[in-house]
Amino acid sequence: RCPFPQAIVWDEYLTGPFGLIAQYSLLKEHEVEKMFTLKPGRLPPADVKNIIFFVRPKLELMDIITDNVLREDRGRSPQRDFHILFVPRRSLLCEQWLKEQGVLGSFIHREQYSLDLIPFDGDLLSMESESAFKECYLESDQTSLYHAAKGLMTLQALYGTIPQIFGKGDCARHVANMMIRMKREFPGSQNSIFPVFDTLLLLDRNVDLLTPLATQLTYEGLIDEIYGIQNTYVKLPPEKFAPKKQGEGGKDLPTEPKKLQLNSAEELYAEIRDKNFNAVGSVLSKKAKIISAAFEERHHAKTVGEIKQFVSQLPHMQAARSSLANHTSIAELIKDITTSEDFFDNLTVEQEFMSGIDTDKVNNYIEDCIAQKHPLIKILRLVCLQSVCNSGLKQKVLDHYKREILQTYGYEHILTLNNLEKAGLLKPQTGGRNNYPTIRKTLRLWMDDVNEQNPNDISYVYSGYAPLSVRLAQLLARPGWRSIEEVLKMLPGPHFEERQQLPTGLQKKRQHGENRVTLVFFLGGVTYAEIAALRFLSQMEDGGTEYVIATTKLINGTTWIKSLMEKLEPAPF
Repeated sequence: RCPFPQAIVWDEYLTGPFGLIAQYSLLKEHEVEKMFTLKPGRLPPADVKNIIFFVRPKLELMDIITDNVLREDRGRSPQRDFHILFVPRRSLLCEQWLKEQGVLGSFIHREQYSLDLIPFDGDLLSMESESAFKECYLESDQTSLYHAAKGLMTLQALYGTIPQIFGKGDCARHVANMMIRMKREFPGSQNSIFPVFDTLLLLDRNVDLLTPLATQLTYEGLIDEIYGIQNTYVKLPPEKFAPKKQGEGGKDLPTEPKKLQLNSAEELYAEIRDKNFNAVGSVLSKKAKIISAAFEERHHAKTVGEIKQFVSQLPHMQAARSSLANHTSIAELIKDITTSEDFFDNLTVEQEFMSGIDTDKVNNYIEDCIAQKHPLIKILRLVCLQSVCNSGLKQKVLDHYKREILQTYGYEHILTLNNLEKAGLLKPQTGGRNNYPTIRKTLRLWMDDVNEQNPNDISYVYSGYAPLSVRLAQLLARPGWRSIEEVLKMLPGPHFEERQQLPTGLQKKRQHGENRVTLVFFLGGVTYAEIAALRFLSQMEDGGTEYVIATTKLINGTTWIKSLMEKLEPAPF
């Protein structure tokens, strides 16, 4: 919009999500000369007229901006103009804060940039709101639900009104109510676009607290569990990626982590990302044979035409070869971990809990891990998993765990334990009844005979456990939720159905064999294993339903528990 050269000062958390929609090269074409990360002190020198702050509406960021503005050299010429863009919404609180600091007047433009749903892949959208779960369940702050409703309204404006809305959970009910209200308040939002989606399914994360706690066992899920995928990028230890040169030994090993982008645009990744890790090795070795056979072809190319044909295929073949090399290295890194004794012991305990074995007494493995001071998050994931698989723990078991944790890791974690209890993850059993076995049996959450190589059920993503959330989506499509009314009542929050009227002429007449399209929106986060399970359902021959996934945040057990941990600063003396 500005004809003058400008610099952008980024709230660091936003650079990842924005990188998915606007690369630096695109911003450069629009007169962006420089980009800085928001940090206290003076802004770096830049020969620009406009400085634009892109920030989330958080008070601690306002303090940094205040510092930046106050340290600006007013004597310099030409003077630089400041602008601020709040993502995704302007905040009265933040503007009031800037006003009190005496800097609000320095901003010529105060706008908002409505970044609600960011495309991560062809079938995946995320709001990347890292604190949504904590805000909804611990702080009763529904801001992120408002953004979710806004995002869904934008989606309907682009892809047509979604005729059917189903939901389960309190947050789901809120979002549906807001959508209905927004539609009423903006009668102009009724559009004449033929609907792409047949159904919207809104699911609260707290309807299924179990799934994120378990270790994901798909290829992509394990990459995320071990190395963490952020905005489709992963950073990996470099030693496996060093080019091996003859006779040099390992003297110049790279020290910078290897950064790779992971999405379905890469052919090989699209094929293996959602497979159980035990099925990945055979795919990689098959690919290696195909690729080396393709390179051998060059010896058989005799005529000019044949040589030309081979050369034209070369770029694609080289890309395939480098992709294979990368994924072979990643698979080796993961295998080192999954074949370790500790990984196996941890997984065994998880699977015992999920299949209902010994969930009601203190677990020896967990006690040993605490005694050996294993990472606290690992302990919390296991203890919460046991609690969820037992509909809460007996008071004396719970007290024993809490005491052990606090004595080993420090009393400051009492706040974290309190948060986990508030969120329903680690709690005493009330009413003395464990509903989990009924839920497990009715929804077939545990499958003994799981086929990891050629799966016939979604339980392959956790080698035996079928994600409850995805089972609910699967049963909604066929035979419908009426068949599981009793179990739905045992899970937290209401379940409901709403219909949105479509203008005449837009009702879908489904062709024979045409799939229904369902948008599943996870409020509070979704794991890569759940995404893999939904993709598996989309690809089933007789499934009849294709799934698109949206969420407030892509999570795994570690990032999720971390978002609920309280950081207590040690006393300064």
